[in-house]
Amino acid sequence: MSGEPAIEVRGVFKRFGKVQALDGVDLTASEGEVLGLLGPNGAGKTTLVRVLTTLLKPDSGTARVLGLDVVRDAARLRGQIGLAGQYAAVDENLTGLENLTMVGRLYGMDRRTAKARGHELLEQFDLADAERRPTKTYSGGMRRRLDLAAALVAKPPVLFLDEPTTGLDPRGRLGLWDVIDTLVAGGTTALLTTQYLDEADRLARTIAVIDHGHLIAEGTSDQLKDRVGGERLEVQLEAAADSTAALQALAPMSDEAPSADGALVRLSIRNRRGTIVEAVRRLSSAGVGVDDLSIRRPTLDDVFLALTGHAADEPEATDEEEAA
Repeated sequence: MSGEPAIEVRGVFKRFGKVQALDGVDLTASEGEVLGLLGPNGAGKTTLVRVLTTLLKPDSGTARVLGLDVVRDAARLRGQIGLAGQYAAVDENLTGLENLTMVGRLYGMDRRTAKARGHELLEQFDLADAERRPTKTYSGGMRRRLDLAAALVAKPPVLFLDEPTTGLDPRGRLGLWDVIDTLVAGGTTALLTTQYLDEADRLARTIAVIDHGHLIAEGTSDQLKDRVGGERLEVQLEAAADSTAALQALAPMSDEAPSADGALVRLSIRNRRGTIVEAVRRLSSAGVGVDDLSIRRPTLDDVFLALTGHAADEPEATDEEEAA
């Protein structure tokens, strides 16, 4: 590794009419890691990917990939990166092998080399049995795998994955996650945009949260969860009417006031040991019936809600680029 960031974004702005799609974004990704860019539709994720892949010019600020400026060095950079967008960009009338061979030829490979690379990738992505079938006969998951294979034809050291599991069923998502894990284990750097909190948690070593064009948080999954607080006790009461008594009984166990949502009571806890036993004792003494108790860490859903004030899947106004 050179020590220089694989991706470096400094003060990037991009506006479409009245919509400020990117509002001074700063972002860094190290070599050989997955950087997860997390946010809802319209947050600015796709706009940033298009800037980093030379498809859009920023209004101001700088962005470099592998040390190459995305504006000044655009032509050189395109041969060093791969892009798999939200929708499979394959020619439905060509076979899987013909699609990959065509991509290789566009990268300057001779036909024999491009075809050999196509065979290799189809084998890797479990598509070898369908390599001579027209792509229009492929399932959605097969098309997504073929699209990712096309992004890898030139063996790019940096890969941009813009919501790659959109439209896939759970099995297809898990399969694509395994492929991404394999690529990164081989030294590929990946920037992954996603709306799926579990996907960012599963794949990304570093997660950046973007909302309305602002980068509002960055860190590991654990670091982001720590911003919401430590472990929490959740108590499901037998009756919502007992929530006030439960809040009073449990309040001494936390440095913060517990909260209630109907029959569900939540409170942050100082430490795990003995917490459930103490909670049961306090609630029993208060005459409060309990259905269930559990201790859990905050999820990325909790993080996103705490940072933005809304859920990650809440509908957002989209800018013209992300709606395209």
